[in-house]
Amino acid sequence: MSVGYVYDPIYLEHDTGGHVENYSRLTEIISVLKEAKLLDQLTNISVRAATEKELLTIHTKPHIQNVENSARAGGGWLDGDTITSPQSYKAALYAAGGLISALDAIMAKEVDSAFALVRPPGHHATQRRAMGFCLFNNVAVAAKQAIDKYNLDRVLIVDFDVHHGNGTQDSFYDNPNVLYFSTHLSPYYPGTGSIDQTGSGAGIGYTLNVPMPAWCGDGEYMRVFEEVLVPTARRYRPELIMVSAGYDPHWADRLAFMQVSVAGFAQMAGFLKDLSNELCGGKLLFTLEGGYNVEALAHSVRATFEVLLGKTDISDPIGPAPERDSSPNIGGVIDAVVETHRLG
Repeated sequence: MSVGYVYDPIYLEHDTGGHVENYSRLTEIISVLKEAKLLDQLTNISVRAATEKELLTIHTKPHIQNVENSARAGGGWLDGDTITSPQSYKAALYAAGGLISALDAIMAKEVDSAFALVRPPGHHATQRRAMGFCLFNNVAVAAKQAIDKYNLDRVLIVDFDVHHGNGTQDSFYDNPNVLYFSTHLSPYYPGTGSIDQTGSGAGIGYTLNVPMPAWCGDGEYMRVFEEVLVPTARRYRPELIMVSAGYDPHWADRLAFMQVSVAGFAQMAGFLKDLSNELCGGKLLFTLEGGYNVEALAHSVRATFEVLLGKTDISDPIGPAPERDSSPNIGGVIDAVVETHRLG
């Protein structure tokens, strides 16, 4: 069982200063992976920059030039949340290119699965603009390569970041070659991702949103995966599963209001691994999105790698979420999604 990883020091040069999305996210991940002696068990995947032609399959030329010009001018704010520095354009090219490199390694059977440890993240970036800490939509660019370069007809993107991946949804809203599945806190940034957003034209039914109430934890996420994701994936029968892995639903992450633990993320990874083995020969590609408590993030990523490597004894040094007086009712959301998408 061969598991690959993407990492390059260029990702640290996207210098956001004291911004919550900063280079310490990756340095802490690498430190924890080294401490757990995991890097020696993984296959390092060489990274390259995405080409402009590859970016243009998702983004407009003015958007690409806007990011480049901002970096060349020394960096600055693209919106109230999203910042660049002099090396941000290069880092963003290598983030998108890193995911393409991981895709190539999987399709060439050099690895069975892979995790791209890249930044800046990508799932909020739309065709025309950077937003939500994201410059280019890494997962969307790579998914388009899976379709165009490898002639795949069915790519499943699972997004468990606490924020809805509006940019990824928009990229494939009318395209049945990608089924976009998202769990996210609602109402919350960016305000998209309602159940009735199911696609348009030929893509109707290929966008599936599960907007979840605050304080959902491991149990609620497992119910959604079991009752919604599994039947959805089995009906779609993807040839590749890609994952926008945002670890900000962790209970210690103060940017949001969810209660997932490291053990819960390991369970999600196990679900996704089992689905990929069942449906698409184990072709499974993770990419890093959110996660802003660096300790929780690093151990959640470590647990994900351990699951991909086939380990079953997954430690959770941070522990479970503090007990609450009551649990959120996820049943009504599940019922509405099941009815909307006729999963019953």
